[in-house]
Amino acid sequence: MKEKIKTILKIIFFAIIVLTITMYWFDQYIFYFTDEYDFLDEEIVCPWDSNVAVIKIYGKIVTYGEMLIDSEEELFTDITSSETILEYINQIEEDPHIEAVIVEIDSYGGYPVASEEIMNALKKMTKPTIAVIREAAVSGAYLVATGADKIYASEMSDIGGIGITMSYLDYSQQNKKEGITYQQLSSGKFKDTGDPDKELTFEERELLLKDIKKLHRIFVEKVAENRNLDIETVEELADGSTMLGVDAKEKGLIDEIGGLYEVEEWIRKELKIESEICVY
Repeated sequence: MKEKIKTILKIIFFAIIVLTITMYWFDQYIFYFTDEYDFLDEEIVCPWDSNVAVIKIYGKIVTYGEMLIDSEEELFTDITSSETILEYINQIEEDPHIEAVIVEIDSYGGYPVASEEIMNALKKMTKPTIAVIREAAVSGAYLVATGADKIYASEMSDIGGIGITMSYLDYSQQNKKEGITYQQLSSGKFKDTGDPDKELTFEERELLLKDIKKLHRIFVEKVAENRNLDIETVEELADGSTMLGVDAKEKGLIDEIGGLYEVEEWIRKELKIESEICVY
């Protein structure tokens, strides 16, 4: 009788081992070869029960990811491409399990069109969007933040920088000292405007300033619209300077002081869900 019991126990023991191994490899198969998971991209980490997506906007904002870095100083600079972020947003919109989106921002801006593209995509989302500013959301990065339904930031975050710059270094005087002469060979007098090896003419300066003023006005209008502020109010703030989060809240540039924890608390109270994060 004892031998039969031992035999049965051994069979049960080995059956458990076989079942465990089978379940493990079945899980691996599901992970790699089916579409049951929405995170086959190695940049995306999602638990089974994800219901809140986190999109990260770090570093310089550019239009596309395959950007050539030709400066050793910028070699390890973080880059966020609007092309990639728009793909993520489309995926999130189509995922019925995701109920809210957190946009985590730490950036001093970048290209105006790229920033506008992300801002517009956030505005069009049908799911609640909350921007949380970490160290900074300046210039184009702040424009991105205004596309969210709600903006959180630390009291010490660097925020704003509403303005446009096309500044560059002029090497023309150095070239003259070194005996280098700039020869203009272009199809029009404005074709080489902004070339650092020649001085900027009065006409060229006026041409560039005209565009800068137009871009500035567009920036101000978008911030005013997105934040429900008077254009005159934003215009007063739009001198290119930044401010701390505590001042940004007072001026209406953000909604609340807080970080990721406070955002999750808001989601829990307002949306009545417990956050299970999926990081894009």
